[in-house]
Amino acid sequence: MREPGIPQFLLLFNRLHGEILPMDSGRRANILIIGGGAAGFFAAITAAELHPESKVVLMEKGGSFLSKVKISGGGRCNVTHACFEPRDLATRYPRGGRELKGAFFHWQPRDTLDWFEKRGVRLKTEVDGRIFPVSDDSTTIVGCLIEAARQAGVTMLSRTDVQALRRTSGGFEVETGDESVWYAEKVGVMVGSLKESPLLRALQSLGHSIAPLAPSLFAFHVQDPRFLGLQGLAVEDVEVFLPPKGHPQRGPLLITHQGVSGPAVLKLSAWEARSLQAVQYRFEFGICWLPGQTRDSLIAQFAALRDSAGRRTVRNSPLTAIPRRLWERLIESAGIGPDVVWAQITRNLQDRVVDQLLQGRYSANGKTMNKEEFVTCGGVDRREVDFKTMESRLVPGLYFGGECLDLDGVTGGFNLQAAWTTGYLAGKAMARPPEIRPCHPSHQQAPGLKTSESRNRTVL
Repeated sequence: MREPGIPQFLLLFNRLHGEILPMDSGRRANILIIGGGAAGFFAAITAAELHPESKVVLMEKGGSFLSKVKISGGGRCNVTHACFEPRDLATRYPRGGRELKGAFFHWQPRDTLDWFEKRGVRLKTEVDGRIFPVSDDSTTIVGCLIEAARQAGVTMLSRTDVQALRRTSGGFEVETGDESVWYAEKVGVMVGSLKESPLLRALQSLGHSIAPLAPSLFAFHVQDPRFLGLQGLAVEDVEVFLPPKGHPQRGPLLITHQGVSGPAVLKLSAWEARSLQAVQYRFEFGICWLPGQTRDSLIAQFAALRDSAGRRTVRNSPLTAIPRRLWERLIESAGIGPDVVWAQITRNLQDRVVDQLLQGRYSANGKTMNKEEFVTCGGVDRREVDFKTMESRLVPGLYFGGECLDLDGVTGGFNLQAAWTTGYLAGKAMARPPEIRPCHPSHQQAPGLKTSESRNRTVL
């Protein structure tokens, strides 16, 4: 089966920044979704498919939809992660894991895989558990979602910035940047991040608390002679931690022009997002280059090398798990010159090398946001949301999903999975009858016509 790409008319639509409008011009909706990202699309599609008689409108502030999905995973789109046990999956979220655990029993990565594969998208699982489309092209996922929304009859509006959100006796008023006012029975807020904006102020005026925002998933700026000239060097398995007792994060590490990055660093930045923000991203951290080793096991290896290769220089005898250029820098930092042989290693020098390998200390003096993630922690207080339905506990008819909530995951497809899960649960709850009523008689579906054909026309 051919994998779906973006249909030609949608490519033209995105280029012209147009909008897909319903046949009637009344600015009313049963369900109005604010945010055209992963959570917003999943909520809109779910609601429209479960209740075809409802009018579902999706608003996106930017000029194109699903922009973060498009650049995720380096443009390949890391759809989700091969972690199918909800309790285990929930441990990958520095904030929101407890609430998401229950949600994952209703929609988890296996459901996400089934959803896309039923729509013709073939997926593959890589060795580290990350899941991508076989095409290695995020437009496969973007195209699938836009086409699913179109077929479900979702009204998709780009360049529509929400300026106000007010509660009314019959639902909500949503005022947009062009001074238009939409009336909706139910509203879903699915924006990427609640940075200072009219929408944030509107949610606060409705009574919601906003947990402080902080960047998550970022690389560390490091200027250290041990890394000089090693840009591009990757070590497949390390542990990165904050001393003295920080919980270590394990995975690959990449030395960059500006410092260090890679999954181990990004995971640590997620778990420590707020504590690192508090010190303005100037902090000391540690790297264990050999997480499978202990001090005793390394000392035993060094003793064996003194006996079997006493005349060999330490510089030319790197341990197999350490890249040679990095080994040279680490032993130099421990005070071992280029001509020192194993037989000359004193106990003091041995201890210095062990420290460099197992608990080397480094200083960070800033951060670099990971271009593929753009994740922010903070947002709507989780205690104010029912995670069975994603409905506000304070404002009936108001729903949330995705990154606007105070929840975030580590790198590896976990943030997109949270978006699929919360979007699905919100869409399902918003579509639940008997609350949904047709907005007006002209919106009724004509007999014998498909939903999208009876309700939409494309304006290009």
